[in-house]
Amino acid sequence: MQAWIETRQRAGRSTGTINHGLKVVRRILNLAASDWVDEYGLTWLPAAPKIKLMPDTQKRQPYPLNWAEQTALFKELPEYLAQIALFTVNTGCRDQEVCNLRWPWRENVPELNTFVFVIPGDRVKNGHDRLVVLNWVARSVADARVGIDSEFVFTYDGSPITRMLTSAWKRARGRAGLSQVRVHDLQHTFGRRLRASGVSFEDRQDLFGHKSSRITTQYSAAELSQLIEAFNTICETTDRRPELEMLRGALQIDSRKLPQSSRTQRVRND
Repeated sequence: MQAWIETRQRAGRSTGTINHGLKVVRRILNLAASDWVDEYGLTWLPAAPKIKLMPDTQKRQPYPLNWAEQTALFKELPEYLAQIALFTVNTGCRDQEVCNLRWPWRENVPELNTFVFVIPGDRVKNGHDRLVVLNWVARSVADARVGIDSEFVFTYDGSPITRMLTSAWKRARGRAGLSQVRVHDLQHTFGRRLRASGVSFEDRQDLFGHKSSRITTQYSAAELSQLIEAFNTICETTDRRPELEMLRGALQIDSRKLPQSSRTQRVRND
């Protein structure tokens, strides 16, 4: 791969971009040595050669948003992107998981009078089914999308959204003075707020959809209730006002649809 690496370097490609290509090759070789077999049941390679990634000393550090920055950014986003961003920052889902989210993946949980999404493993980075737990903000976003499209939760002009990193996103972050913010920083924001709220490492693993032996998509109502309770700790801003009120009318939330505790908080705040 050295000749390929040098060619990419001369073309001015970043270390991160080159490493991404190396990861693809490494993945293919690993599959050829483990999963891919011929008609005799033999793998295509006896063992996968080791491919080391290049040291990336200029790798960009995560940039979690504070509440004021989130407000500024979301106000500049068009409505459809604001809804997706709000859902993302309250679920920790990856860009493609949110853009491809579908109503057939919805699973009702009648014991808790709520629902979750179970994303199939072939749509998840780690290859395992992903349980998406909804706090009351994320659920309100989903509720506002009901009936708009029969297949996809998030659409724009009747078509599925392929990615969040669009020209509209770039223009919005520029107007908000946050040109350094990437879509993936919404996940970092989610994780930071969970930690700040005292949510345990184990629960954070579950809420992020990481591999975990504690809980799978075969959850119990008690386990799910615990996760939802942990999730709801990040629903409000530091000034104790529900974060949905940050959007300029992009979402009109009926307070009767919110959990009792959230309705009480809204009354107390107002």
